[in-house]
Amino acid sequence: MNAKTVLPAVAMTAVSMVLTLAVVVMWLGTAMPWPVALVVGLGIDGGWLATLAYERRLAAQGDHSRAVTGVGWCFGLIAAGVLVAHALTAEKSAGAWLAVAWLPIAAKALWLVHGLWERTALTPAALGAIRGIQQEARDEAAVARARLRAEAATEETRLTAVTEAGARVARVQAKTAQSLSRAWSTLETARDGEDTGRALTSVTNRVTPGVTPRWELPVWGPTEPVPALDAGPALTDEALDALVDEIRHSEVPALSYREMATRFRAAGHSASEVRLRAAWKRVA
Repeated sequence: MNAKTVLPAVAMTAVSMVLTLAVVVMWLGTAMPWPVALVVGLGIDGGWLATLAYERRLAAQGDHSRAVTGVGWCFGLIAAGVLVAHALTAEKSAGAWLAVAWLPIAAKALWLVHGLWERTALTPAALGAIRGIQQEARDEAAVARARLRAEAATEETRLTAVTEAGARVARVQAKTAQSLSRAWSTLETARDGEDTGRALTSVTNRVTPGVTPRWELPVWGPTEPVPALDAGPALTDEALDALVDEIRHSEVPALSYREMATRFRAAGHSASEVRLRAAWKRVA
């Protein structure tokens, strides 16, 4: 990189010095001996070269002098002025001389660029460390992106599985609800039918004469647990018969077996279904 910035500056400086010397010799050669004109040209180029060398020495030491820089720009402007003046006074090729009159200023600008590069240049070790840091940052960013993509894919798979499972559960619940609805409709139809009443009457007349049977549908919905009753002493058959008869005739007309059994257990009495039904048969 050093050669890429210093070589153009050196080449343009050399061309500018040659052009300046040639113009001074041609311009002043008609008014004075050409050796004197040559000395004047070499003086301009020598002053420019000396200030440039001094600037480069200060730059190598990490220093800078505004006075030296100003003198160097003055020599550059003098060289450019000589070229412009020769172009304006020349009868032939005035455009060509004007086209190269900017070379001294361009040479100074290139040396300025080279100085800026030298002040910001880094050693190969530092450049290697910077490249390593940048590569490490790129690697970490790539790993983070891959981790995020993997987590996103995993979450998407999980959500898909949960959604599919929820859909299967919903389908099963819908089928179950449909089946229960059909069964409930069948029960309701059977309960409200005339044949059902006659069938129940024919069955229960022999057990409970004079009692109209009622068929209540079971409760379909949430239920509340019934607290367990403390088991007391077992009732004798006589006491059980008396309780059943008392509960049965507590209302008029007499209660059905189901109503009697419900009130029997609600009152806190305890008896097995077999004994309770046997007492009902004895009393009724």
